[in-house]
Amino acid sequence: MRRTALLVSATLLTGLLPFAVAGSASGADDPAPVPVDNFEGEIPFANPPAEGIFTWGSDTDDPPTLELAARDDAPQGEKVLSGAYDISGYGGFTHDFAFDKPAHDWSASKGIRFWWDGRNNGKKVNFELKDGGANGEASELWTTSFTDDWTGWKQLEIPFTDFTYRTDYQPVGGIDQVLGLTGMWGYALTLPVGGADQFAMDGVELYGKADQALRANVVTDAAVYPVKEGRSAAVKITVATTGSAPIEEPVTVAYETAGGTGESGKDYTPVEGELTFPAGTASGTSRTVTVATLRDKAGENAETVPLKLTVTGAKAPAENPQVVIDAHGLPYLDAKLPVKKRVADLLSRMSLAEKAGQMTQAERGALTTPGDIASYDLGSLLSGGGSTPTPNTPEAWAKMIDGFQLRAQATRFQIPLIYGVDAVHGHNNLVGATIMPHNIGIGATRDPQVAYEAGKVTAAEVRATGIPWDFAPCLCVTRDERWGRTYESFGEDPALVESMETVIQGLQGAPSGKDLKRNDKVLATAKHFVADGGTEYGSSTTGTYTIDQGITKVTRQELEAVHLAPYQDAVDRGVGTVMPSYSSLDILGDSEGPVKMHADAAMINGVLKDRMGFDGFVISDWQAIDQIPGDYASDVRTSVNAGLDMIMVPYAYKDFHKTLSDEVTAGRISGKRIDDAVSRILTQKFKLGLFEKPYADTSGASAIGSAKHRAVAREAAAESQVLLKNAGGVLPLKKSQKVYVAGSNADDIGNQAGGWTITWQGSSGKITDGTTILEGMRKAGSAVTYSQDASAPTDGHDVGVVVVGETPYAEGIGDVGNGNDLAFSAADRAAVDKVCGAMKCAVLIVSGRPQLVGDQLGDIDALVASWLPGTEGDGVADVLYGKRAFTGQLPLTWPKSEAQLPINVGDASYDPQFPYGWGLTTLTSVPGGGTSALKALAVAAAVAEKAGSETAGRAIVTKARLLVQQKMGQTITAATAKPFADADHLLLTGRYGQAVAKLTAAYRAV
Repeated sequence: MRRTALLVSATLLTGLLPFAVAGSASGADDPAPVPVDNFEGEIPFANPPAEGIFTWGSDTDDPPTLELAARDDAPQGEKVLSGAYDISGYGGFTHDFAFDKPAHDWSASKGIRFWWDGRNNGKKVNFELKDGGANGEASELWTTSFTDDWTGWKQLEIPFTDFTYRTDYQPVGGIDQVLGLTGMWGYALTLPVGGADQFAMDGVELYGKADQALRANVVTDAAVYPVKEGRSAAVKITVATTGSAPIEEPVTVAYETAGGTGESGKDYTPVEGELTFPAGTASGTSRTVTVATLRDKAGENAETVPLKLTVTGAKAPAENPQVVIDAHGLPYLDAKLPVKKRVADLLSRMSLAEKAGQMTQAERGALTTPGDIASYDLGSLLSGGGSTPTPNTPEAWAKMIDGFQLRAQATRFQIPLIYGVDAVHGHNNLVGATIMPHNIGIGATRDPQVAYEAGKVTAAEVRATGIPWDFAPCLCVTRDERWGRTYESFGEDPALVESMETVIQGLQGAPSGKDLKRNDKVLATAKHFVADGGTEYGSSTTGTYTIDQGITKVTRQELEAVHLAPYQDAVDRGVGTVMPSYSSLDILGDSEGPVKMHADAAMINGVLKDRMGFDGFVISDWQAIDQIPGDYASDVRTSVNAGLDMIMVPYAYKDFHKTLSDEVTAGRISGKRIDDAVSRILTQKFKLGLFEKPYADTSGASAIGSAKHRAVAREAAAESQVLLKNAGGVLPLKKSQKVYVAGSNADDIGNQAGGWTITWQGSSGKITDGTTILEGMRKAGSAVTYSQDASAPTDGHDVGVVVVGETPYAEGIGDVGNGNDLAFSAADRAAVDKVCGAMKCAVLIVSGRPQLVGDQLGDIDALVASWLPGTEGDGVADVLYGKRAFTGQLPLTWPKSEAQLPINVGDASYDPQFPYGWGLTTLTSVPGGGTSALKALAVAAAVAEKAGSETAGRAIVTKARLLVQQKMGQTITAATAKPFADADHLLLTGRYGQAVAKLTAAYRAV
């Protein structure tokens, strides 16, 4: 699932503010303004910890250029701050105050103002304050935005009360979520993305006098108060001040029940009155208003009772709270009825607008206001990669999602939201969660039980934070290592992918869905339907991507055998949702040409739903319908008619909701199609038990990142390690040896976890809790010297371990040719050369796909494909030091050069560096006996195949494989590689006799 950097979209969190021209809001007795920046050179361009103005951005091209430019029209003084920018990710500039001096006190002022040279480009600019904390880079961020919709200089005044706490990113996870103003460290501007432009500003200063009406706020403890009919709701009303000082003047709050769908005197007892908070009242003081509801015997929908608040002397709440009398006595609420009957009853009561809402999924950070959940009857929210609460803790996740669910209770039928995340290798958005190896490593284990256990742990940790839906697993069959999503695949062989689909049961439980109500299970998603792993290099038209989201060109036979096969197994396993691919499918010979998968009715309706019998619901990918040719109405109409049931429209949820309703009203989408989609969605919500328990069950939260869960990840990491070469028995290491460790990925938890970790693209460094490979080795061995760049002396060591490979990426950002390649970095090559030139050495490659070893292979004694092992580096150390044997096998073919790509098992021409299925072992005894042993194994394999004994068949073929590998050694040729790889595919398809025959052919070809 594609994710744009959510830091960029912070401007979407706040609307256009009513900024005033200078003087319009300032009183005659206001104090003189307090200068912050005049841009005459008094503040230098400098980086923290010194005071100064500095730029930043998501990559080297995104920071703007800045200069202090002399201009005749400068509003203040002779110079202005001007600059140019062309930002694709995010970028802007900051003025930080000096870290070694006290923070500034802005609490006496009303707000901040500055001059902006408008270019009338219609773009939003974020302006944020740095409040509290240790310094300007460890403060709390408060944000607002303005739209550049004028020409020429204009002075913008922003009252401090217009700033809101930034929810998408906080440098230190947030502090107290109070804009105190007494410890200010500066400000920052985030500039617009999506096109080159220029800007100029001048005269940043504090203005006005802080008054209580701006500094004091009246808030309620909730916006929605659900209550069972006949019971009372207690609305807590609190007065709070900026800086937490006592109020200086009285604050009054008049209240009355008025409006709503509840009937006064019939459904509730009306209340009216006034609360007074006297001068000197402490910030945080609360009063309570009680609203009593009345009981009748009729079943009915939920009814709302707004409590209108009129505040004098302070800022009123952003919205009036509302009491909601719960729906009751209706068949769909009866948990004893079959799900099918509950769905039918609820569907029969819903309006078109409510049905459209159920088909709409928005990104949680893009909600204009939380009230939109009820206003648009939204069926679902998601967190994109890196879209997390602040602080990023299990408790904050549960609290956030419960808050969203509370909003859904204000709808007529109180249909709960289904919240989704991309937990593709553990609960990877959550700091401190257990991060599993990525799927490519799970595929290397060849162990369906490992896949099952990984899914089980992931589900438990995800559900414990209140999330019932996981956009995983990826069932792609990767056919070209240049694809940036290679590591999301279990491998290049559909038979291998199918064997790993035990992960679905780990996530969901029983195929019937009976376990989905449990607090340790989640709804799974098979993605990306179909053939996303087969896109042709150079066919992508998405930005600078080269292969991701491109075109898959296959015959119908290839489509069925390679790419569709895993989905039938997923359907048989009861997978609850399916997500189509961004890519296009071009079935050779059908004369239709490429068809975007989100528009492919033949595949979604015809194959997935009709032929395969999929009865869950289809969820689109992130903004994917926008890629369908045509206008927006056409995109909506085409995708829904093609079989999509819920559409992921992260920022366009309002437009989608209206457009979908309009298309149905116009008859271009049938009511029957809408009812089918909504029925499928409601069915899964009922199965998940969300109607009975919409809020988070956090009883399992203590197990998140627990030793028990990390033990599962450690085992998976150990089993995923593939020993490609082991000349002279360098591995396993001995505890008595002095080991020299080097390389960029030896001590970097972010690199070994890869993309989709904490953020969408992942990042290097200490981004979450875990054990690096180096730390694991230090615990396992007695004498370890570490030098990342191998600059430390190498003398006196018995063996070297160089850990190299890739840095994190996700999706098309990682495509080869899009700033990436399959070669070692210069620093990694140098480290390998130095260490391997000085001593016996083992090289570990931490990567999401094969790396080209080239001419260095001869100098390397032992070579290990470590993949992306996740947070448990101890698992890697376990096999390095012989605590457990190397048993992993290549889940895809390891090429000699990029010119060979794509190269896959079954190819007519097949001459790789290491074949599919290759994997040496450090078992104490490798089977021997030559051709006579292989003959005996062939007989035993035939017996196992006839009996249908998978355990026996696998064990027999494994013995034959190890025997043949020992003979092949490093003399891998086309004549040996092809039958060897074919044997592994035959093993996975249950043809044990043929597998041994192929291995025998490879043995004889050595």
